[in-house]
Amino acid sequence: MAQALWVRTIRHHRMDRQAVEPCTRANPQDALLEVCRRLDIAHPIWLDKNLRDWEEFGQTRFLPDAFMESVDFDRMEIEFIDPDAPKRRSNDPRNAF
Repeated sequence: MAQALWVRTIRHHRMDRQAVEPCTRANPQDALLEVCRRLDIAHPIWLDKNLRDWEEFGQTRFLPDAFMESVDFDRMEIEFIDPDAPKRRSNDPRNAF
């Protein structure tokens, strides 16, 4: 599996729709645009908060007010998937086993 963007819409605390599109971490917006077309969803507006979250965590979420058109979900979450990235472990001692 190559690097990809995982897009999911959440409605009433449950995943409603989802799609995966190949992308790079540096340019997720082209992949997001393609997923929005495929799922027939309006394209969200990237705010500074979204850019900061993406750069720091590789994921962000868009609430309905980030869309120019009305949407039928509570939020859209996007996440960068890199299968070759090293696995991160928790430093919490309760997870030692």
